[in-house]
Amino acid sequence: MLVVGGGLGGVAAALAAAERGAQVVLVEETAWLGGQLTSQAVPLDEHPWIERFGCTGRYRALRDGIRAYYRAHYPLTEAARARRFLSPGSSRVSGLSHEPRAALAVIEALLAPYRSSGRLRVLLGQRASSALVDGHHVRAVTVRHHATGRERVVWADWVLDATETGDLLPLCGAEHVTGFESRAQTGEPHAPPEAQPLNMQAVSACFAIDHLDGEDHTIERPAGYARWRAARPPGWPDGQLSFVAPDPRTNEPVVRTLRPNPHGDPAAIGPDLSDPELDRDLWLFRRIAARGNFVPGFLRSDITLVNWPQMDYVDGPIIGVPGEEAAKHRAGARELSLCLLHWLQTEAPREDGGTGWPGLRLRADVTGDAPDGLAVEPYVRESRRIRGERTVVEQDIAFDVRGRRGAVRYPDTVGIGAYRIDLHPSTAGDPYIDIPCCPFQLPLGALIPVRLDNLLAAGKDIATTHITNGAYRLHPVEWNAGEAAGHLAAFCGARATIPRAVRADPGLLEDLQRELAGSGVELEWPEVGAY
Repeated sequence: MLVVGGGLGGVAAALAAAERGAQVVLVEETAWLGGQLTSQAVPLDEHPWIERFGCTGRYRALRDGIRAYYRAHYPLTEAARARRFLSPGSSRVSGLSHEPRAALAVIEALLAPYRSSGRLRVLLGQRASSALVDGHHVRAVTVRHHATGRERVVWADWVLDATETGDLLPLCGAEHVTGFESRAQTGEPHAPPEAQPLNMQAVSACFAIDHLDGEDHTIERPAGYARWRAARPPGWPDGQLSFVAPDPRTNEPVVRTLRPNPHGDPAAIGPDLSDPELDRDLWLFRRIAARGNFVPGFLRSDITLVNWPQMDYVDGPIIGVPGEEAAKHRAGARELSLCLLHWLQTEAPREDGGTGWPGLRLRADVTGDAPDGLAVEPYVRESRRIRGERTVVEQDIAFDVRGRRGAVRYPDTVGIGAYRIDLHPSTAGDPYIDIPCCPFQLPLGALIPVRLDNLLAAGKDIATTHITNGAYRLHPVEWNAGEAAGHLAAFCGARATIPRAVRADPGLLEDLQRELAGSGVELEWPEVGAY
């Protein structure tokens, strides 16, 4: 089995398949496995029930492993160490906020036994460059090493695309879509009259900072600073470099605050995902290390992760356009983030009447040591998506449509997830679309392309729409998609069949679902409400 892409979906797929005895090659273009959780530096975003139910057993092992890693290796206070649901960062948005490197260490530990046994080979710093396709079958994929240019051909019975942007789909000729589908195509209430293939959610170049009072860590003023400072996007009366930003649920301008290193008990800070104001305090919003959770003197400052509305880059997409244009927009997203940091250090209004926090220090060491200090990769919210045997549409999951009936129940469920339909501003100028969503299932048909027999979607490239991708793009659902895809490929290999045949045969489907449930994959929700 070849898994292309070492993000959360790819890691989950490799684990599931290797545990079933498959021989797996996992290819990742960066130096870090973990995708949005590590190289993109996005702390876990999850649903209100995550500590009790609502994820796979392997995903829970990842979460438990992160907490165990801190207990084993960090000088926690006794109170923090004893806290069952330890959150090292004590953030407002997640019950488990932490540094990317901790997640990376746990991911490596989860994979280690299979690498030692020879079932799993991991190829880092490499990406797919071409594919050999014979009819409806992908025979091999050529991967190229970034640093050396060396190419190797990987022949595989099963090929899984777990890349961040569905890179393998065009290489294999897989039918797929990008951007916003039309209402005629999907029937979705929020879809536009005409398809907009280059209209995609913003990408964000995240970064970590701490604050050292009395010190000056001001970065050099970025070349594009004046342009970003002067820009006034719709809904931003004071410009994107300001604390007055649109509320995701209403798109009305609201004021955020920044208060570095607040006093108080970290145990009193935690997620309330029903609170529409949880993002108002930017320091606490995605804090990943709270000083109060560690013995006095260990940290000079909290560390917080900056993934805020101010850095949503909407000037153009990074997929579906020529390589030179994609590279320009990747660079543009990084420049915007550096401009935001420079503004915070020099011009941002403080509550004491002053301006700027020069003591804000960019923590490149926390996010992978990229030369510019930002996360190694941009946070990609939206991928190419397969045309699948079953596409999840807004009418399946939106509370405004489904109401008390809850989300559509799929007979071919291979997992579950929960998140609001949360679309960030888009490259075509759309504002936030952030609406309640019923806890939902993951249909097997969304992993299976309409034509190719041995290619599976194993990440954000599953068959959702532009709208429903906003609910299915988060950490636990991406992991579940990858885990189900890895399990499915191994299941098909053992039975000499193909995925669409499994979905079409009630007996085979029941066998697959029984095996998934036995391995800790939850297939149905208990009675819970929308949020």
